[in-house]
Amino acid sequence: MAQAPVPVDNKPQIAESALEESGSSKSNYKGFVAGVFSGVAKLSVGHPFDTIKVRLQTSKDAQFRGPLDCTLQTLRNEGLRGFYKGATPPLVGWMVMDSVMLGSLTLYRRLLLENVFSRPNIRSYIPFCGRQDLTILPSFGHGIAGIMAGTTVSFIAAPVEHIKARLQVQYAADKTKRLYSGPIDCVVKMLRSHGIAGVYRGLWATVFFRTFFFFWWSSYDVLTRVFKEKTSMSAPAINFWAGGISAQCFWLTSYPSDVVKQRLMTDPMGGSLNDGQRQFRGWKDAAVAVWRERGLKGYWRGFVPCFLRAFPANAMALVAFEGVMRSLP
Repeated sequence: MAQAPVPVDNKPQIAESALEESGSSKSNYKGFVAGVFSGVAKLSVGHPFDTIKVRLQTSKDAQFRGPLDCTLQTLRNEGLRGFYKGATPPLVGWMVMDSVMLGSLTLYRRLLLENVFSRPNIRSYIPFCGRQDLTILPSFGHGIAGIMAGTTVSFIAAPVEHIKARLQVQYAADKTKRLYSGPIDCVVKMLRSHGIAGVYRGLWATVFFRTFFFFWWSSYDVLTRVFKEKTSMSAPAINFWAGGISAQCFWLTSYPSDVVKQRLMTDPMGGSLNDGQRQFRGWKDAAVAVWRERGLKGYWRGFVPCFLRAFPANAMALVAFEGVMRSLP
């Protein structure tokens, strides 16, 4: 991933790697298959952490004293299955999202390099890359491609994350006492009550959250280059460490926006759903509510399980993806 480009037919291009191969027309099936394994790895390792994170982000202070208390209550009241509530939407969604994310990221990298970063008269005005090799997409360019890919995949991610969040904050162990019996039931009820706009509630909050992909993919490129130059680690090891550390860079910068997004997505929908009265009209209302309730600390509530999840989940997802891509014929 993020290898140095080589000029082909006098046009600067990024050299192919497992990541970029997923966007090629000849290897589309590889990207899909590898995306399945990436999604499964990410879900298996990361979803329990994500459930605790969402519950801490959206609960009242009196309900949980902290991450450990939330974990113990979930285990005691709902068993191990409680940690995997809402797992079906992200499992299915991540298969699609990984394909869209990786494919669009590769496309945007190539377009940015060919049309922007390979032109000296333009590149000299772009921060941090004025004197670098014109045939190499700089880390800043990887960050811009990350923003564009994040915006693209948000239109798939928003409904997936919305449904997941609704299911994760259903605390009743008895299924008959839950508003939604599962992801399909949740989608059907929201469509019936609020239409497609209800399913896509929180879309623009999702887009804003994913603009922080700039820090993920730019730091991934920096770390990959450093590890290649300064260490003798194998490609899977580089994928693991660069993927895990860059994911943590992303969460350190984006977490407050994720808290606000989750509050918006778990806010009662109202209407015929009879799930309570809607509190927030949009992202701004949710952001203000977090500040009024808990101050600055409110924007970091649930950060510990999220940060602990970021490294292993994303590192293993990248290792799984790259490994499958390399092994497929």
